[in-house]
Amino acid sequence: METVLSSGRFNSLLLAILFYTFSMPGLMAQVNTIPFDSAHWEFMDAVAVEYMGRSALQGSAILKNRTLSDGVVEFDMAVTGQRSYPGILFRITTDDSYERIYIRPHLPVTFQNVIQYVSTFNDIDSWQLYNGQGYTASAAITRNEWFHVKLEFKGGQARLFLNNDQRPALEVPNLGHGAGNGKIGLSGPADGSAFFSNFSCREDKSLVFQPPVMQEVPFGIVTEWELSSVIKASSINNEIHPAKQGLTDLQWKMATCRPDGIVDISRYYPRSGNSPDVILARTTLTSDQEESKLFSFGYSDLISIFLNGELVFIGNSSYMSRDPSFQGIVGLNDYINLPLKKGKNELLLMVTESFGGWGFMFRDCSAIYLDSGVARAWEIRNGFRYPESAEYDSKRGVVYVSNYYLDAGGSISKLRPDGTLAEAEWVKGVFQPSGLCLSGDRLYTVGRQSLVEIDPDRGTILNRYPFPGPGLPNDVCASDNGELYITDSFKGCIYRLKEGKMEIWLESPELARVNAILYDHGRILAGTSADGCVRIIDPETKNISLLACIGSGSIIDGLVPDGQGNYLVGDFNGKVYRVTPAGEKKLLINTTAAGISLAAFCYIPKTGLLVAPTLYDNRVITFRFNPAGQKTGK
Repeated sequence: METVLSSGRFNSLLLAILFYTFSMPGLMAQVNTIPFDSAHWEFMDAVAVEYMGRSALQGSAILKNRTLSDGVVEFDMAVTGQRSYPGILFRITTDDSYERIYIRPHLPVTFQNVIQYVSTFNDIDSWQLYNGQGYTASAAITRNEWFHVKLEFKGGQARLFLNNDQRPALEVPNLGHGAGNGKIGLSGPADGSAFFSNFSCREDKSLVFQPPVMQEVPFGIVTEWELSSVIKASSINNEIHPAKQGLTDLQWKMATCRPDGIVDISRYYPRSGNSPDVILARTTLTSDQEESKLFSFGYSDLISIFLNGELVFIGNSSYMSRDPSFQGIVGLNDYINLPLKKGKNELLLMVTESFGGWGFMFRDCSAIYLDSGVARAWEIRNGFRYPESAEYDSKRGVVYVSNYYLDAGGSISKLRPDGTLAEAEWVKGVFQPSGLCLSGDRLYTVGRQSLVEIDPDRGTILNRYPFPGPGLPNDVCASDNGELYITDSFKGCIYRLKEGKMEIWLESPELARVNAILYDHGRILAGTSADGCVRIIDPETKNISLLACIGSGSIIDGLVPDGQGNYLVGDFNGKVYRVTPAGEKKLLINTTAAGISLAAFCYIPKTGLLVAPTLYDNRVITFRFNPAGQKTGK
């Protein structure tokens, strides 16, 4: 008997089939899966096993006769939670050159290196040289059950997804080997603590990534070095200059740092064996005078520093050397004051590697970048307590500076544009004041609980306007009609004070960690530190659009007109950019190497003076710009 299904019954059956197909974990991945057998895989230490009801791979293996340049790799993984480092290798060109992403399933979700990216050169796994955004990430790894992993890579970028999440668990904006083509592999322990199943891969040229961000070498980094050939650590004394040990006939090659400032020695030399190796690195520091200059540096694993032939430092930054939790991550975490002579100085490093990465970085802590037409002016080092914001009063010819404190109290200072401090505590009684602005011949400052109105002639508090359920009120600006707009960085919202009434005026996910705010020519500009961008808000429609992005990690704290139709945008970390109305940006000031923060500054277009509070080191620093038609003065 032939059974005929009605259209409705057929559609219901089809929907049921689709539901069960897509709801069963890992089933769809089986459509184009590649079996774990010797015909498809080159087993390193791997074996094909049955695990949790599936055909699985235990150990490490390389996929045969298949390469990918831009593509997608998917598989399921199961881990027991024991210490292990299972993951994926891609763009394998030789046995010792590839990209790798792996997980640490034994770490809790609170750790920031549960997921790890490493670019391998000369078979050295340099995980200590890859840390932070773009290299490591936190993740919740389930145990004793299958979870899905998907890797996408194109050009010089890659991203990893876990459990079919739409948001990447890790994004790698700059792959160490750049764009390329190579084999695919799975890397896992052979001890039964991690398993792979349902593996598939495909070339995919249609992948879409955000345009790669050009990574700038941090200002002040010593970029150019010469590296010697490899020396066994057992054959050299790390307390004596190499020349005094008879090591004068060495072969040297030029080397430079990565965009993040690290010199990765593995890009130039392989290890000579399992026992520790040493590399010598040298450069020349030129000084106009005899001086002591502070440098920050990082290294892995041990280092000896010689200046002009004399030993000045020995350190150990190897894994677990300082305490059981010490990772030995390379960063600018150590400091040394080098006594430079006038002229050329030879800086020589003796860097020893035993495990986890071979590299170093050096930075001049006094280096400050100033674009042409920008010069240092005066600064005041005393009289402030965490100065946070500055506002220029053209009517009275003074600059107001809010003192945030970190304990009870708070005050407003008053100084003159010639660099003299008029009154250190001109106004008291404001709890942790931050943003400042003038409107209607009144000065307003943002306190933790309320907006405070001040009479600038008498220096007295006139009114307090409480915020509704404040998180972290931050900055304030005034519109042409006297309405005041205040940002709240914790709540991601903007308050409005209109006719004496305070209200939440705008909330939006696009205002995450909103900080600096400016009213200019009928529109509001706001800096969002969650993504380091400046956004434009239409006060009438509340529509939000993007003006420019300074960069991830930027804290947009300064935002003022430059008097010529552009904006000066400040990153609290120590950078000031000029941004055009079209969103084009140019770096003007960089004080990051010197460790000088630039908080919410003000700018006086008539004299080209930028006045920047520095918050933590209790000073106000200024820079003189050279606007068109003006001469640069002090």
